[in-house]
Order: sequence, then structure tokens, then C-alpha cells
Amino acid sequence: MEQPEGQAPNMAQSAASKLSQIGERTKQLGNAIQDPERQKRIILVIVCIALFLDNMLYMVIVPIIPDYLEGLQKAADHAQAAAVHTNSTNSTTHKVEKGNFDLQIGVLFASKAILQLLVNPLSGTFIDRVGYDIPLFIGLNVMFLSTLIFAFADNYATLFLARSMQGLGSAFADTSGIAMIADKYSEEKERSKALGIALAFISFGSLVAPPFGGVLYEFAGKRVPFLILACICLTDGILCLCVLKPFSNKERENMPVGTPIYKLMLDPYIAVVAGALTICNIPLAFLEPTIANWMEENMHSSQWEIGMTWFPAFFPHVLGVYLTVKLAAKYPHLQWFYGAIGMVFIGASSCTVPACKNFGQLMIPLCGICFGIAFVDTALLPTLGFLVDVRHVSVYGSVYAIADISYCVAYALGPVVAGQIVHDLGFVQLNLGMGLANVLYAPALLLLKNVTQMKPSFSERNMLLEDGPTGLYDTIKMEQREKKRKGLCTTIDENGIETFAQRSYSEEESSGGEYA
Repeated sequence: MEQPEGQAPNMAQSAASKLSQIGERTKQLGNAIQDPERQKRIILVIVCIALFLDNMLYMVIVPIIPDYLEGLQKAADHAQAAAVHTNSTNSTTHKVEKGNFDLQIGVLFASKAILQLLVNPLSGTFIDRVGYDIPLFIGLNVMFLSTLIFAFADNYATLFLARSMQGLGSAFADTSGIAMIADKYSEEKERSKALGIALAFISFGSLVAPPFGGVLYEFAGKRVPFLILACICLTDGILCLCVLKPFSNKERENMPVGTPIYKLMLDPYIAVVAGALTICNIPLAFLEPTIANWMEENMHSSQWEIGMTWFPAFFPHVLGVYLTVKLAAKYPHLQWFYGAIGMVFIGASSCTVPACKNFGQLMIPLCGICFGIAFVDTALLPTLGFLVDVRHVSVYGSVYAIADISYCVAYALGPVVAGQIVHDLGFVQLNLGMGLANVLYAPALLLLKNVTQMKPSFSERNMLLEDGPTGLYDTIKMEQREKKRKGLCTTIDENGIETFAQRSYSEEESSGGEYA
């Protein structure tokens, strides 16, 4: 009995030492997370997972929902056939419902982009007011709920609700995530690289989702792919809560007031970028709902070929992102040129799609379209951040809401309009029109040629004085930025008005310092 009593203090000491070790490791982990460089990387991981999930959920329903709804329709037809024995009434009803089936699928697919398009102006303003972390956390929660609803939905109305909720979550998560990357990676080279990585995850999610969903739906049922995505979304939300601590309110009170979204929309440079983002995504958005039927009718393609149509395009998309990031690092003043090259690539590739005679030939123009989109997106998304830095206030929620609106315009029209254009004009005319639009719009990017020569100090001073002599407003704005600046001095401008001028800019304040 004495030996166990003697061992009790030793066991207590060992337990206490283990607890202290665990406490030290937890403290070290907390310190590592608070390190600015590591925190930037963790934030990039959180945002990339959110963007990956959103695009996985956007495309995973492509092989699942039409077949699932068709099964529900057949079950309803059998139930009706059992109740009604009149053959003529039966056949007429079936034809009417079959005619509406494609429209129902198109509206279901487009509902996400339509709601996202409507919510984005509000979400951009909300992000500018409260910061980036709370909207990201809200978006992840809404996406988690929509994924669970997808898993357990058993009728069209519930699926429509889930799809619309995904658009609501995306309006917050996507916009705040991209804006957070632009805010944390304020140096232009780092920003281009970080946004390039985010675009690669967007592409990977979009292109890997149809095979992922199709295989799991075939062998494990409808619920499994959505439950897997819900688990990943929950994990990302917990990571966001632990690392970003969205409700701590540590920096929100010192945030500068962002430029209203309507003023950003009226900026000609931002308008040109937004137009380019919309037009370059139209071929992808319009081909996704129409190319499967065209392949069946003209190539007699098998189901596996239709399912794998877009997957090979992932590799040239990543290559395009990589090349644009490298070129932008060496020649940053040519961002507009990379975007123009991308639009020409998209236009030429879109025009050659109808000429393809087999699956192997079709891969070439589809890869060209995704390669061109990578060039445009990777060159112009950082340009939006730079334009806000030098022409407005360095708060990025509204400007990336405009970018998201640009994407949503294309993807809201695609599932609804593309099929009707093919029916009325033909598949060849659709592709020629999309290709011509991209080639003709490319010269408009010449307007961005001298953007990198703009000076942030001049633009910010104009921004502060554009609404007249609001001295208290100017003073508050400068006080909010005082912590971020190395020094401020008072100068007299050419009109004899006393203004604030910056003595030296920190890298965090101006991402365009190297171009000024």
C-alpha cells in the first residue's frame, strides 16, 4: 500500500509537467499565428479554401441535379399513370412537363448568380463598414447551411432555396475573401502572386467538381458529395473563427471610410476592368450549359467524355496564372497588355470551337479559353486593388464586389440565355459572337496603359478635397491613417490651400509606391 502512495506525487508531478508543456505549446502556436507573415499565409489558406468550396458547390450539381430531378419527374409520372388511366391525357401532361424541364434546370443553375448579383452592392458596402473577417465568417456559415440543404433536399423548391442561399453566402465570402487578400498583401508583386493562387483554387474547384460529384453520386448517392463539402466548409469556418477572431473588434474602429460603390462604378478605369471581366467570362458561362447537347448531336460523345470536357482545361489555366504572375513581377507596367492578350486568346479559341470534329480537337480551344481567362483575371484583379489605392481609399470591399458583379452578370445570363440563342441562331453564331466581342473589347484596355504612373499622394489629396472644404472630415481621415504612416507634414498647394501631404509612405499604405 505504501508504494502506490509514494507514486501518487510522482504521477501528479508528471501530469502537471505535461499540462505545462501543453500550455507552452499552445502559447507558442498562438504566438506563431499572431506573427504577421504567418498570419498572412493562414489567411490566404482560409480564403482559398472558401473560394474552392464555393466553386466546387457551384459546379458539383452539374452531373447530379438534372439526373436527380429527372428521377423525381419519372416517379411523379408513374404515380400519375397509376391514378389516371386515360392515355391521351397522360401523354399530353408528360410533354408539357418535359418542355418545362430544361427551363427549370436553367433557372435553378442561374439562381445562384442572380441572387449574388443582387446582393453584391449591399455586401460590398457592408464589408467596407465592418471589415473583411465578419462577412467572410457569415458567408462560410450560409454556404455551410446551403450545402446541408442540398444534401437533404428532395424537391425542386428546396433545391432552389439551397442554390439561392449559396449565392447569398458567396456574395459575402468571395468578395470579402478577395478583398482581404488585397488588403493583407499590399505590395504589388505579393498581391499578384496571392490573387493568382486564389484564382488557381477557383479554377481547380470549378473543373474538378463535375467528376467528383458524378463519381460519388453514381456510387454513393446524392448526399455524400454535399456532406463532404459541408464538413470542409465547417472546418474552414472554425479556422476562420480561431485565427481571424472576427468578433474581437480590435481594428474595426480605426478603419478608414471606403469610397461608396456607386462612385467606384463611375470611375472609367474600374468600369473598363469590370467590362473586361464580364466579357472574358461569357464564353465559359455560355458554353457550360450548351456544349453537352452540341457534343451529343455532332460528335456522338459518350457520357464520360461530356463529364471530362472541362477537366483538361485546368492545367492551361494554372499555367496562365503562373505566367502572368511571373511577367507582372518583371514588367508590372504591362498588366493591361496581358489582359488584352488574354482576350484575344479567348476570342480566337471561341471562334474555333464549332470547327472541332472530335473530343481531342475540342480540348484545344477549350484550353485556349481557360488560358486566356487566366491571363485576364490574374492581370486585372490586382489592377482593381491598385486603382483603389491610387484613386480612392485603400478599402477593397466595394471594388471587389464590382468584380464579383462582373462575373455574376455572365453566369446569370449563361444558363438562361445561351440555350435560347443556340435555338434561334445556332451554336456556330453563338461562338462567333462571343469571340468577336472579346477581340473587339481588347483595345479598350489601352485606357489602363498609364495607370501604373499614377501617384497615390496626388490622388488621395484630391479625394479628400473633392467634396469641398470639409475640414473636420479631412482631419478625422488623417488621424485614422496616422498609425499607418511614418510621418505627415503640412504643405501649401498651388491654389494656396493648406493641405496634408505625406512625408514618407509605408509599404502597407500604398501598394503602388514602386510605380509612382
